[in-house]
This record gives sequence, structure tokens and C-alpha cells, in this order.
Amino acid sequence: MDLKDFDAWCRSFLEIEALSRVDASLNGIQVGRKDGPIELVAFAVDACAETIRRANMAGAQLLFVHHGLFWGSPTRIQGPLLERVRLLVDSDMALYACHLPLDKQPELGNNAVLARALGLTELSAFGDYHGVQVGIRGRLEPAISLDEAVRRILPDGSRPRALMPGARAELSTAAIVSGGGAMESQQALDLGLDLYVTGEPSHSVYHAVLEGGMAFLAAGHYATEIWGVKAVAERLARETGLKTLFLDLPTGL
Repeated sequence: MDLKDFDAWCRSFLEIEALSRVDASLNGIQVGRKDGPIELVAFAVDACAETIRRANMAGAQLLFVHHGLFWGSPTRIQGPLLERVRLLVDSDMALYACHLPLDKQPELGNNAVLARALGLTELSAFGDYHGVQVGIRGRLEPAISLDEAVRRILPDGSRPRALMPGARAELSTAAIVSGGGAMESQQALDLGLDLYVTGEPSHSVYHAVLEGGMAFLAAGHYATEIWGVKAVAERLARETGLKTLFLDLPTGL
């Protein structure tokens, strides 16, 4: 498999082209490489300099990330961005980024994996973002406590960034939008859901959530977005036989 083949493989199940109108983060190949076979693909959440260094040290020809280098507006290649690009070019390592298409993917996406971890059933799309629903909602049967929800979403025992108990001791409905999805909590409130799960908290939604009686779990931006890249890595290894490596660089945020 070369870089062109990898791009085609990703586009076979990730809505990269379809979501380009709402996601300006330049999904797909962000930095290319010389022609040649890919034998090891490194996976990570962020395309930071340390991730690139570790991928290069491991011998990867390609780095797949959720958060890439470019976010819609023209950017000067200087400072830290110049260093990241230099590291990629000097090591002849390609960079492939997948933001909203990886959040939204119904089987391997961040929200889909978190929904399975939480135990949601009767799944449906949730979380309108510029006309596209990127999250997931569903039912919890049997109902669970908020403490149990935290244990399922953060199985490593780490602490959430924010936790707000709701009016109900037992939670039977929930919605999930990974990463920076605090503002979509209003949509969960409007639906009368028991629990909303995201990555980051926001002061802007605090009083509405509190007064609405809905439980709110901000498990961490990084912690809610390791799942999609891991799931894609597992599928790649299973379907193609390529070697994969997950690089874990938690931010604590």
C-alpha cells in the first residue's frame, strides 16, 4: 500500500469529501512523501512536534491524526508550524488528518466508540453542526448512575474535567459529542435527555445545564478523542496487514 492507496482506503468509509463544506480542517493528505510502500502507520490525536518525532523514531512512513496542522484559513509556515513540517519532510513521512469525518463515522468514530463503551442502544444521530449531525444519542437499559457512566467513559480511572449531577439518580438516555462539544448540550436539554457527554466544559452552558436538571460529563478533549484513531488503526491492521502504532501523548485537557 502506498499513500494514494491509503487515501482511497480512508475515503471508502470516512466522509472526507462530503463534510468538506462544514469542516475546513483540510481532511486527508496534509503533507505528502516520496512514492514508495507504506509499512508502518503511526496513529495519534495531535500532529505536534513530539508526535512526529516519536513516529519517525518508530520508523513510520505515515502519521494519521485527528487534529492536523491546518484549520481553514491561510497560514504562514513559520515558527512551530515550520518545525512540524520540517520534521515531516526531513523524515519523508506523510501526514494524514481526519477531524469531523472521524467524529461522525458511525462505527469507528470517536462518538460511536464512546457510545458502545457507555452501553447506549437505539442509537440515532445527534448534535447539529452547520446542518450536519456529528454526535450520537441513545438509551441506557438498564439505567445507570452517573458514577457508573464516568467509569465507562474513563476506564483508566482518570478524573473528568467537569462533572455536574443532574436531577435524576438513574440515567436512561444520553447524548455524546466528543472534543469541544459543550455548546451542543443545549440540544440535549431540548430533547429532555438525562446525560450529556463531551470533552470540554464551558462556563456558557453551566447555568442552563444546572437549571435543566441534566447530568453533564466533560471527560476531557483528549480523552474523548483517542478512540477513533485507535479504531481506525485496528481496522487498518485487520484489513491490510500493515503494522500500526498508537502514540499516546495526553494533554490532560
